[in-house]
Amino acid sequence: MSMDITAPMTGKIVSIVVNIGDEVKTDDEVVIMDAMKMEIPIYAPADGTVKKIKIKEGDSVKTDQVLMILD
Repeated sequence: MSMDITAPMTGKIVSIVVNIGDEVKTDDEVVIMDAMKMEIPIYAPADGTVKKIKIKEGDSVKTDQVLMILD
């Protein structure tokens, strides 16, 4: 079952902590974004494998934009 990881707010991607194929556990940090001059960590909502990364460092993202997909 695939699961989307989405941006909680508008901001800019500072760092992508995982790579395609990486195993992640619930609450593992997967992305760091900058929003309102603060670094906001984004965590995996469930255990899974990173299937697709739809952003790159430096990208501007909007609220609820899909950042990556877990399988």
